[in-house]
Amino acid sequence: MTLQTAPPGGSVGFSGDRSLAVAARRRTAAVRERFPNPKDMLQKTVTFGEIMLRLAPPNLERILQSPQFVATFGGGEANVAVALASFGAPAAYVTALPENHPVADACVAELRRFGVDTSGIVRRKGRMGVYYLETGANQRPSRVVYDRENSAIALAQPGDIDWDGALQGAGWFHVTGITPAISATAAALSLEAARKAREKRITVSCDLNYRKNLWKWGQPAAEVMRNLVHFVDIAIANEEDVQMALGIQAEVDVNSGKLDVSQYEKLTAKVLGEFPNLRGIAITLRESRSASHNGWSACWNDRKQFLTSRQYEITHIVDRVGGGDCFAGGLIYGLQALPGPREALEFAVAASCLKHSIPGDFNRFTVDEVKALLQGGGSGRVQR
Repeated sequence: MTLQTAPPGGSVGFSGDRSLAVAARRRTAAVRERFPNPKDMLQKTVTFGEIMLRLAPPNLERILQSPQFVATFGGGEANVAVALASFGAPAAYVTALPENHPVADACVAELRRFGVDTSGIVRRKGRMGVYYLETGANQRPSRVVYDRENSAIALAQPGDIDWDGALQGAGWFHVTGITPAISATAAALSLEAARKAREKRITVSCDLNYRKNLWKWGQPAAEVMRNLVHFVDIAIANEEDVQMALGIQAEVDVNSGKLDVSQYEKLTAKVLGEFPNLRGIAITLRESRSASHNGWSACWNDRKQFLTSRQYEITHIVDRVGGGDCFAGGLIYGLQALPGPREALEFAVAASCLKHSIPGDFNRFTVDEVKALLQGGGSGRVQR
């Protein structure tokens, strides 16, 4: 090595420093290639649907037992976007909200607070959708009352959203079976979005999310959803969704409180057989012992393997609304950032298990907190 004279204002170095630095960068690049940072593998996910004002009585009261509501926001696809943002993944949310509306403004601000990109939200005629939630306990089930007729998204039509702009830079698009149930035009808009994403070679996921209280505009759910699923790569459902949204039957009793996992291998195989475009399907398995106590797990079938996750006994549920959406967000994150489907499935189940412990639709847990549960940190001991 030859000692160099420092230039004015510089420092003395060695001619070998440059080669050492190059070698160090090469070693770092090799390590990153072998052990990539999960955040470097995450693609932008765009979700589309309706977000509503959520009004819930305090504590475990019935509706208007006392003259007050706790006001927050929620909606299946927005919940997925928030979950992804909480996991450090880039997420954007697309919807239609009413113009010049202070509650809609507050809704957008809340999404931004979680780090969700809201630039794809359009403002249109119509109202802000509302849903009322009465949280159940023990043998009293939870109850949801929708007030979303003539909402901005229900009135939105194909062509109202610039999908080329909304999907710019995206690697994943997520939609659910809730939006097509709202109105005929919302169903057509959902189909338009999924078709556009497929044309752009963007991975499309769909949570089937059957809601019997919404399918009232005329066309049967199975007819609409089967058409939509032809543009989907990854399907997500619970044990009832597959039967009601796709018309595919299995020997499953969703009200029994105990599930036969072997039936789900047959059920998922049927779905994959009828939809060759699907790369995989995940089904959440909820064993509802009561409104306060559920068994929680999931399964995955990608034509190569059928996987079942660890089961969690959730004995004191705080709020189960949004739990399935957190699962969807966890699965989307895991399939991109984790080594394989097994790890993605376990991450999604653990994340959604934690979601049951907090009120509100939105996930508020980080990747590290989910991993702590996966590593056996479910005792609930105080973390100091």
